[in-house]
Amino acid sequence: MSTFKAPKGTYDLIPPRSATFLAVRDTIAAQVKNAGYGYVETPGFEDVSLFSRGVGESTDIVTKEMYTLTTKGGDQLALRPEGTASVLRAALESNLHKQGNLPVKLWYSGSYYRYERQQAGRYRHFSQVGAEAIGSEDPALDAELIILADQAYRSLGLRNYRILLNSLGDKECRPVYREALQTFLRGLDLDEDTLRRAEINPLRVLDDKRESVQKQLADAPLLKDYLCEECKAYHEEVRALITAAGVVFEDDTKLVRGLDYYTRTTFEFVHDGLGSQSAVGGGGRYDGLSEMIGGPALPSVGWALGVDRTVLALEAEGVELDLPATTSVFAVAIGDEARRVLFGKITELRRTGVAADFSFGGKGLKGSMKDANRSGARFAVVAGERDLAEGVVQLKDMESGEQTAVALDELVETVKARLA
Repeated sequence: MSTFKAPKGTYDLIPPRSATFLAVRDTIAAQVKNAGYGYVETPGFEDVSLFSRGVGESTDIVTKEMYTLTTKGGDQLALRPEGTASVLRAALESNLHKQGNLPVKLWYSGSYYRYERQQAGRYRHFSQVGAEAIGSEDPALDAELIILADQAYRSLGLRNYRILLNSLGDKECRPVYREALQTFLRGLDLDEDTLRRAEINPLRVLDDKRESVQKQLADAPLLKDYLCEECKAYHEEVRALITAAGVVFEDDTKLVRGLDYYTRTTFEFVHDGLGSQSAVGGGGRYDGLSEMIGGPALPSVGWALGVDRTVLALEAEGVELDLPATTSVFAVAIGDEARRVLFGKITELRRTGVAADFSFGGKGLKGSMKDANRSGARFAVVAGERDLAEGVVQLKDMESGEQTAVALDELVETVKARLA
């Protein structure tokens, strides 16, 4: 047994379960690529200030959950706790917003890190697929992203999730609501940390999951009652567009999400089969984030969907993805000459796009056929000296058990035809 184990709160992705994670990523990615989003990949660590400015000094992510480090040169870095700030930084650094084609539409996939208490559905290392539309203030973009996420989940076979939707207002109307909410919160029986948070960002208090806090928030003023006419009209257009697309959602007037940069549209995908960690993805509009991190005004919107939690949601619903076989053909060679010949044929099959494997390690016929069974291959190609002398190999259908002799020089075409 190895001396080392994966760090607490992390996990290893290994076959066969890892195939499900890859399928989830690919399915989500297929939706956004089909809508014109290009792939971006950013470093696993960034300047600490990128997240403290963008995500927010008052958030749990920045104050409690970020992994930080100091380099030998004295730079303060953080393992990325989320993707939006990094993607926006990369777009600004590469001047993508100056190329005359707004919005800049980007998607990404990767690992993120937060120091959190380990529990089902919450890890210190987790995987997300995200999409960002940078540089345009258009309710159709907000609707597009919600629709694409909904399509991704439906393509995976998920059904028992809900979409929560809210508007957080903008720089015109939110300050008025902020003051009203702070006045209300000051009259509650809250601990010092929560009161301090209320002074920095009172909306974050609405996201507090403690029952003792939520009970006191029952009569809290609602942001929807303070929205300016522009924000109301914007939100109604988003609602109308996704409704016309057949996407079902629920209005949630207390939905604020956990990051400070959100404005106007905010949404969350929740699955009731996951217990307390019910959010499988979410996002919203972040019109002021670019300025927060030193860029020009670039109204933007995006989301991130959790791969880990999506897999848990699939398991909760009993959905099994139709995963392609990792191996279609498995070669079993008897004798040295057969090993050389069949190894060459396996290479030929792979070059034509057929998933093929080989019995390595010089095992006998019995052990090699066990390997073939374990591989899940549709066909086994078996050959010994007598077969080669006759210029044939034995092609065995692993489902029916039927075995036929096939000319060696016709093997590749015969296999491709039968797989088709």
